[in-house]
Amino acid sequence: MRISTVKCALAGAAAGAVNGLLGAGGGMLLVPLLSLWCGVDDKRSFATAVAVILPLCLVSAGVFAVKNTLPLGVAWPYLAGGLLGGALGGLLFKKVPARLLHRLLGAFILWGGIRLLAA
Repeated sequence: MRISTVKCALAGAAAGAVNGLLGAGGGMLLVPLLSLWCGVDDKRSFATAVAVILPLCLVSAGVFAVKNTLPLGVAWPYLAGGLLGGALGGLLFKKVPARLLHRLLGAFILWGGIRLLAA
């Protein structure tokens, strides 16, 4: 099945808008869009979302920096843990079944949504 370039571009635009607006969540949107809408297989959807989100985060951070709203002092302490967790997740990725990845993603989305609604 040929993946539609227009659908992929629209999925990327949606992920970028969500990422820029909310500071996170672009990958959570991109994974299901790539899987369900663009026909990308499950594991490749997760890996592609990671590859796409890095540049989107850099663009969003650049915009926040230009607007003078980027709190680097607050962000730096999380960087070491984030790098370690990212490396660990990348190493475990091939060993975790796609079905479990979907369930974990769904659980994080649900947990985050409940926390935000309760705030």
